[in-house]
Amino acid sequence: MSPEQSAGAGKICFHCGEPVTSPGIRSAEKYFCCNGCKQVFLLLNESNLYSYYDLNPAPGKTAREPGNKSRFAYLEDPTVIDRLTLRSEGDLTTAIFKIPSIHCSSCVYVLEKLYKLEPGIKSSGVDFLRKEVSLKYAASETSLRKVVELLASIGYEPQIDTADAKNTIRSDSRRDLYIKIGIAGFAFGNIMLLSLPDYLAIRNPVDPPLQTLFRVLSLLLALPVLLVSARGYFKSALTGLRQGLINIDFPVSLGILSLFGRSVYEIFTGAGAGYMDSFVALVFLLLLGKLFQEKSYATLSFERDFRSYFPVSVIKKTPEGEVNIPLSKLKIGDRILIRNGEIIPADSILIRSDTRIDYSFVTGESNPVKKTAGELLYAGGRQVGGAIEVDVVKPVSQSYLTRLWNKDLYRKHQKSHLLSLTDRVSRNFTAGVVLIALAAGFYWLWQDFPRAVNAFTAVLIVACPCALALSAPFTLGTAMRVMGKNQFYLKNVNVIEALERIDTIIFDKTGTLTYSGKSAVRFIPAAGQKELTPPEQKRVRSLVRHSSHPLSQSLYGWLSGADLLEVRDYREVPGQGIEGFIEGHHVKVGSAEFTGAAQKVTAGSSVWIAQDDKCRGYFRFSNEYREGLGTTLERLSKNYTIALLSGDNDRERESLLRYFTAEDLHFDQSPFDKLKFISEKQRSGARVLMIGDGLNDAGSLKQSDVGVSISEDKNAFSPACDGILAAGEFAELPDFLLLSKDAGRIIRMSFLISFLYNSIGIGFAVTGNLSPLISAVLMPVSSVSVVAFSTLVTRFSGRRRGLLI
Repeated sequence: MSPEQSAGAGKICFHCGEPVTSPGIRSAEKYFCCNGCKQVFLLLNESNLYSYYDLNPAPGKTAREPGNKSRFAYLEDPTVIDRLTLRSEGDLTTAIFKIPSIHCSSCVYVLEKLYKLEPGIKSSGVDFLRKEVSLKYAASETSLRKVVELLASIGYEPQIDTADAKNTIRSDSRRDLYIKIGIAGFAFGNIMLLSLPDYLAIRNPVDPPLQTLFRVLSLLLALPVLLVSARGYFKSALTGLRQGLINIDFPVSLGILSLFGRSVYEIFTGAGAGYMDSFVALVFLLLLGKLFQEKSYATLSFERDFRSYFPVSVIKKTPEGEVNIPLSKLKIGDRILIRNGEIIPADSILIRSDTRIDYSFVTGESNPVKKTAGELLYAGGRQVGGAIEVDVVKPVSQSYLTRLWNKDLYRKHQKSHLLSLTDRVSRNFTAGVVLIALAAGFYWLWQDFPRAVNAFTAVLIVACPCALALSAPFTLGTAMRVMGKNQFYLKNVNVIEALERIDTIIFDKTGTLTYSGKSAVRFIPAAGQKELTPPEQKRVRSLVRHSSHPLSQSLYGWLSGADLLEVRDYREVPGQGIEGFIEGHHVKVGSAEFTGAAQKVTAGSSVWIAQDDKCRGYFRFSNEYREGLGTTLERLSKNYTIALLSGDNDRERESLLRYFTAEDLHFDQSPFDKLKFISEKQRSGARVLMIGDGLNDAGSLKQSDVGVSISEDKNAFSPACDGILAAGEFAELPDFLLLSKDAGRIIRMSFLISFLYNSIGIGFAVTGNLSPLISAVLMPVSSVSVVAFSTLVTRFSGRRRGLLI
């Protein structure tokens, strides 16, 4: 062995941390396990990305087997590129990849600096929890294949579903979990059978050779459970330790290893039968709990089936006229109407007129993009201007719109106090358990060695905080499922915790407290004016068709006629009105100030009409408030401060005083006024829930602690909201809030039960009188009992609130 090789013996790779098995590879006094890791180091160093190694020691993934780059040749096929990329705008193309090897802050650092490695990549961002990287690249400077090759070369090869080459990212986690559960379940069943002779040996002793055979077979069956089924817990614990953290998987891993190690010791020394049945039962139950948690999140997540659960509709053009259909029924080839401010739900072709599309929700760019007839419009864009007709060319983009809803720009970054409490408690709990176990072992070591071993292992096993790990996700997952079944859809579990802490609720009026499209309408001419002529009515109807405001849609439905006129230079001023040119006439629809009205209206909601700078009068709407509104607001007012922010004038003040106090009624509020009011409330310490229209109140929904959009027969999707409530379930709002409070109490009760169990268990274990067998039985029993308690009590709470039958 050369001196250079000898110097490298026993080293670990500077890039990935693996042992240096080929010690001759080094650069800049740093050792590498392979040439692949060395090349990645040189590439990062040359690109001034050395900070990658400063954030975490040996943060990379080994590049020992980079593979043949020709395997990415299929990524040059235009059809494949079209299916694997989300959207293209000019020369920029957007793609999102699943990268399982993302595991630390160094990974995030280098993946967000890809533009330094490849100039054709213009930007990139990482979703750490989803292990996804979203990037934009210039097609004229690089290609999809080169991007993927770059990611693979630095140890971050993406998972791409090449079986059908569509824009779905293969997720093997669920399949792997099923395999782990299958292995653990198979071993559990067979080891239980092999353990029966030991359980029955008190009356009928088993022949020693046969007994030894059964125990060895149990050990062999348990090995795959340790090496495969329980591997995730060990990996998570080690990752936490490398980061200087003790997560909740650390004590779980200690308990698993203690139980397995004690069992191996007893089997090989002949001291006993071991506890392999309890060991595999423990792992099996932990994995079942993990599966339940994942299924809960999948059921409650829009990723499961966006089209089925998203409670919005689109307007479809049919030979019989325009009809509202749910997104789940939208098919390729359908022609749909997209009004001003509405989101395009699927990739579509623009028909006839030109328009502008705002992709700020998708790209962050604030300037709308001009589109002409025949061009492709991508899902997620928001229509700016008059209504347009488009032909759907791709199915509803479920995962894409879900990412849009969960985009960082629209997250409030709510901290999960209950979930973070779990990790905080587990860290302190683990340190305490290890200290108690060591103290008990040392205490008995000088008096009774078997008892010392017994006490040490029993404490670690019985005190495993599995119940702490499961109580919060099971409770919150069950609560979200109950709400979802009642058509109240939340963005994530953090919203439930935020709802629990709410003390102020602010309502919009039109379309929130009132029914949309159920108003009685009457036209009142202005002083010296006459009724609208049929041509004028047709112009008004053609104009309001382009707006998604509830009053505009009520007016559109009330005005008769099938023929519509072309609207040019359509413009909508939030909180004021809409205008456009029709047949050479300048038509305005909106507030009195917007249309230049000289008089004021004292009763009913009103929409003023002006033509060619002459105010013609107004349409009076007799609002119909939602059924049970009084009861709903009365229930809420007992526990919350409630207020109303309305863009209308105060003509309905007297009616609303039945539900609100005078100081909590605010009229003539512009979108900016609403935003300012909520901000002032928050500065005074209030935690605000805003309930309004998904489009017109987007700013207020985003500013509030929790923003809920009411959906009723319109495409009111807004990434700014935290939840979407079907209009028909408005009366259940107090029960949803009560359920969120119940969920918090149930989690705290689960923590109390877990601590009580652990205190009693540890109290017996330190005496050395609690056998590991009993400890191993109690350990999964505690988890099952807490899970059962959390789930059943949450469901009971939902039933008590009238949300479950």
